[in-house]
Amino acid sequence: MSQFAQPERQTQNRIVQLFQQQLSYRYLGNWQDRPNNSNIETDILTAFLCDKQGYSNSLITKALDELNKVAGDQSKGLYDINKEVYSLLRYGVKVKEEVGENTQTLWLINWEEPQENDFGIAEEVTVKGENTKRPDIVLYVNGIALGVLELKRSTISVSQGIRQNLDNQKSIFIKSFFHTMQFVMAGNDTEGLRYATIETPEKYYLTWKEDSHSHIEKLLDRNLLQLCEKERFLELIHNFVVFDSGIKKLCRHNQYFGVKASQTYIHRREGGIIWHTQGSGKSLTMVWLTKWIREYNSNARVLIITDRDELDQQIKSVFLGVNENIYRTTSGADLITQLNNTTPWLLCSLIHKFGRKDGKKTQADYDNYIAELKRSLPQDFQAKGDIYVFVDECHRSQSDKLHKAMKKILPNALFIGFTGTPLLKKDKQTTIEVFGDYIHTYKFNEAVTDKVVLDLRYEARNVDQYITSPAKIDQWFEAKTRNLTESAKTELKKRWGTMQKVLSSKSRLEKIVADIILDFNTKDRLQNGRGNAMLVSSSIYEACKYYELFQNAGLTKCAILTSYDASPQSIKGESTGEDELTQKLKQYEIYQKMLNGKTLEKFEEEVKKKFIESPAQMKLLIVVDKLLTGFDTPPTTYLYIDKSMRDHSLFQAVCRVNRLDGEDKECGYIIDYKDLFKILEKSVNDYTYEAFEDYEIDDVDGLLSDRLIKGRERLEIARESIKALCEPVEPPKDTDAYGRYFGGANDEPDKLKDNQQKRLALYKYTAVLIRAYANLANDMVEAGYTPAEIEIIKQEVKYYEQVRAEVKLRSGDYIDLKTYEPAMRHLIDSYIGAEESEVISAFDDMTLIQLIVDRGVDAVDALPKSIKQNSTAVAETIENNLRKVIIDQQPTNPKYFDKMSTLLDELIQVRKAASQDYQAYLQKIVELSKQVVQPSSSSQYPQSLNSRAKRALYDNLNQDEVLALAIDAAIRKTKKDGWRGNKIKEREVKNVIKQHLDSSEDLERIFEIVKSQSEY
Repeated sequence: MSQFAQPERQTQNRIVQLFQQQLSYRYLGNWQDRPNNSNIETDILTAFLCDKQGYSNSLITKALDELNKVAGDQSKGLYDINKEVYSLLRYGVKVKEEVGENTQTLWLINWEEPQENDFGIAEEVTVKGENTKRPDIVLYVNGIALGVLELKRSTISVSQGIRQNLDNQKSIFIKSFFHTMQFVMAGNDTEGLRYATIETPEKYYLTWKEDSHSHIEKLLDRNLLQLCEKERFLELIHNFVVFDSGIKKLCRHNQYFGVKASQTYIHRREGGIIWHTQGSGKSLTMVWLTKWIREYNSNARVLIITDRDELDQQIKSVFLGVNENIYRTTSGADLITQLNNTTPWLLCSLIHKFGRKDGKKTQADYDNYIAELKRSLPQDFQAKGDIYVFVDECHRSQSDKLHKAMKKILPNALFIGFTGTPLLKKDKQTTIEVFGDYIHTYKFNEAVTDKVVLDLRYEARNVDQYITSPAKIDQWFEAKTRNLTESAKTELKKRWGTMQKVLSSKSRLEKIVADIILDFNTKDRLQNGRGNAMLVSSSIYEACKYYELFQNAGLTKCAILTSYDASPQSIKGESTGEDELTQKLKQYEIYQKMLNGKTLEKFEEEVKKKFIESPAQMKLLIVVDKLLTGFDTPPTTYLYIDKSMRDHSLFQAVCRVNRLDGEDKECGYIIDYKDLFKILEKSVNDYTYEAFEDYEIDDVDGLLSDRLIKGRERLEIARESIKALCEPVEPPKDTDAYGRYFGGANDEPDKLKDNQQKRLALYKYTAVLIRAYANLANDMVEAGYTPAEIEIIKQEVKYYEQVRAEVKLRSGDYIDLKTYEPAMRHLIDSYIGAEESEVISAFDDMTLIQLIVDRGVDAVDALPKSIKQNSTAVAETIENNLRKVIIDQQPTNPKYFDKMSTLLDELIQVRKAASQDYQAYLQKIVELSKQVVQPSSSSQYPQSLNSRAKRALYDNLNQDEVLALAIDAAIRKTKKDGWRGNKIKEREVKNVIKQHLDSSEDLERIFEIVKSQSEY
């Protein structure tokens, strides 16, 4: 058999062998038919505790009781139970041999000697729950399930395995099995392994990267050997799990290797620098290293020094989130006092606590802080404990002076510097001399490759090139809109009056405002409200001017966030008696209008919340320095720069837009109005030139890429991908051929489900193609395409959008995929203008079957031309859609929808036998659709059955009207809010149903139907 696409079973057999032969796990067996599989296999755990650990039977019994009690709790959520179980695994079970005796710690896992534990795997582990599920492979340590692995064949996305794991954690499946789980994994031979822990959303699943086992050909095997090696697996669970403010997290590979490298340095009593690019989890690396230091050295005390208030606050909140109390010093004197005491062991200190409001620290701030420290030193001062000092943002030029001063106060302390940005050439040698060598680095291009952060697209814009004459302005408008449809141009021209006035004025700011507003009308994430933007202004006054211009031009969902305090004190002495306001009076007036009576703090809190959670309601923030540095900055799609910036300030600013933020955010955009890199001036695309010239080239490699070059690459990859996906479609590649390949004939209803993954790939690849094209549509010539190539590409995009639309209609997927691509309609209408896309807009608010019920036979006219001109294609499209409705509704009333399915099968056979004409067939399929969607329209039901739930009970209780009404009344009287998923509340409902039924089989069947009713 070809190795290209091995069946899942073959992959699973190989992985089972890998665990046995290369990782030395004990094979526990195929547990598909084994009864009572559990996440705590008591016999195995008891044997380990007795034979390997030597505990008495009495202690073992009490420890097992405690573990089962915690793991078996049904009253709490998965997170809370899992956290309690983890505590028992990590810190041992506290038990007493007898009442009155000393408490002992019984260790369920031998952390000190990993090889002494009993590592085992079982496959096809059937787990009973509300709905039985069967994970592919479960990893047991001493009989406790700590890892689960779902495997897929190479042609099926790992995402499917991840979604299976997420489904399994729901209360309607086998949530309780995950109470002990630490690693939740999915993999295939194409994509390798993805790992996470409980309740982790799909987008946050991680990929492991390591050079070891490079001789192993298959990526999946290599990843499992790296992660599941016995000592590594237990170390990751012991040292690299964190419960952070309601979210359980595992480490990324850069965090693990950063901490491991630091441990080596600390053992040698050496300091150094950890450079992990912004957005890669530097704060959690601090947490894990701090926890390890404390456990490794009980006399250790850790001091974390920052120079920005928001960093100080963020570090404190991170540590508090993982249940580590951290003392936040109030001044330099307070720091000295705390160091002179023996507690607390964990402190953070802000340089010049009561410093400037704008957050900037000058050399004077550092000098004042150091002077205060020295003044506060008692004569007999001696810091207590073994001190470790973490200096955050150690790249700053002032850090060496601070370091020397702290070294005098704490001569025996070990210093570790953390930075999210590279070191400047002029600071590099000094910083390394002060802190030591790089302990570990994780650069921007590595983080982009690992999809930890997004790639950045750079574009320099010259706003002055279009302002020489009104003719130039019109030319500019045509150039910007040359690939838009006429309807899109008309919509844009409605706003053109205001914009034309703006562009015709002499003010440079007005031209930038018009340029940004055009982006908000045409760029994908800006137009659809999913994304947002920041504009960096050079001064507070200029920020206020920008705000006023945006308000006047109609972009009102914007705000200013600067260090300006907007108090009456700020305009003291500014009145001149003249009509013309001074700059300070003008910015005060603008701020007051914007605040509209709110306090500055309340206004900023509301603005940031909207900007993050509802970008359509707060599209643009105008900033000067705020939000451009430090932790916890809001995710942003576009950064417009109209301020001269260099070095660290620029590096940190551009990294505001590289954060992950939804599947439709594929990169971050930097729009540079200051030509900081002299790209327009020099006509070179070297992003280490000018603004980054003070960095080593290797340290900023890959930070910025040219929008047009990368846009072309992305478009070509998208074209190749979708052509490869559609290559197997049989000639002539028409509507029927695509329908068969991605859907299936109607005499093969299972084929529709089997081909779902291929359809999802088609929808996704088409979306990627449309976005890639839309991103370049107005700049195709500049990107290097000839007019002939541009036309070919436009027709390709139009063609595949048509294919996608038809496949979605024929398969019944149309309505389901609306949320999958929330912005596609705008892009299609703006850049493609496909006739079919306009026609199928009838389905925007209803499914095809709903349309048929509403319009009858006339609904066929709403189908795309290529479908409706072929009677067979029409029939199969309607049948597939109707089949999908029946399958979706079947759990709510099995008897009724089984009957509907049979009627559909009979109608299909009649059609294929050509025993009636097309129009008669259409009339019958319309009638059947009405019966499926509106069961109440059937005359068979007694008038008393006036709801779907009552009719479902009637159909499934042998049409016993009295019994159906009695059970319905009992359920309505008994059920409580939120009863589904709550064992106690579910039992109450089940008991009242039981009172009316004789058979336990009938009870289970009816109870499942009841749970499916939305009205209960």
